[in-house]
Amino acid sequence: MLPPLKPIPMKERLSLIFLERCRLDVKDGAFVAIDKEGIRTHVPVGGVVCIMLEPGTRVSHAAVALAARSGTLLVWTGEGGVRMYAAGQPGGARSDKLLYQASLALDPAARLKVVKKMFAVRFNESAPDKRSVEQLRGIEGARVRSMYDLLARQHRVKWKRRSYDPKNWDSADPVNKALSAATASLYGVTEAAVLAAGYAPAIGFLHTGKPLSFVYDIADLFKFETVVPVAFKEVARGEFDVEGRVRRACRDVFRTTKLLKRIIPTIEEVLAAGEKQPPQAYDDAIGPAFKDEEGIGDDGHRS
Repeated sequence: MLPPLKPIPMKERLSLIFLERCRLDVKDGAFVAIDKEGIRTHVPVGGVVCIMLEPGTRVSHAAVALAARSGTLLVWTGEGGVRMYAAGQPGGARSDKLLYQASLALDPAARLKVVKKMFAVRFNESAPDKRSVEQLRGIEGARVRSMYDLLARQHRVKWKRRSYDPKNWDSADPVNKALSAATASLYGVTEAAVLAAGYAPAIGFLHTGKPLSFVYDIADLFKFETVVPVAFKEVARGEFDVEGRVRRACRDVFRTTKLLKRIIPTIEEVLAAGEKQPPQAYDDAIGPAFKDEEGIGDDGHRS
């Protein structure tokens, strides 16, 4: 009898893969993609952080269950990997991490400290003193616009502003399509990391009120180091299959920058800036009737 599946840590995995126009199922114990001709392609589900499912994919119950047990995030997206419709949740299984994150977000002083740390990590300098979260958001926005302008000049790409209509994908210019495809790749990997670390994607600090607020907070720390330059570079090379080339280039840059090894430690670093201790279990708390075996995966993975 085979031993039960144990999720492996994110840092040991591939970043993400995109699948379209196929059926995902489990055959002979393996996670496979089956095309319209019936040809099977084995997908190493336990060795991938995130699988992006584009239009034309169908997923069996067995495939979803195997992905969840493997700690692999499934994300249902639109064409080109943009406009996320739904996502599984193979992580987020730590109530102590969720309470810790919520306590930081609900304390105005602690939240400001976390936002200042994010500013320092992103721009490699301390945040200005005596600034509110709203003021820091405005400063960050101005810097980001300047960085877009600089990259456009460096790559000699026509640039007006960041603009994208999810209801009319074809209306976007090539550089905005490339940026949307690039950031979607980063968001998928980051959401998987947030869940694997045991935190909630919706409880953000700089971003608020969105299902993926914390994902945007963390992804922004790496965006201009990884995927945004890739998008401008690929557009400068030409417009043919720009979304596909961007996605493949993003996967390469995730590997060369060792992103998967860095996301979870960075999450812990920025939250620690709030200077709060994670909550301890109540004295009268009742433990599990059957203790789970210690897994080798990340904190948020279900063993």
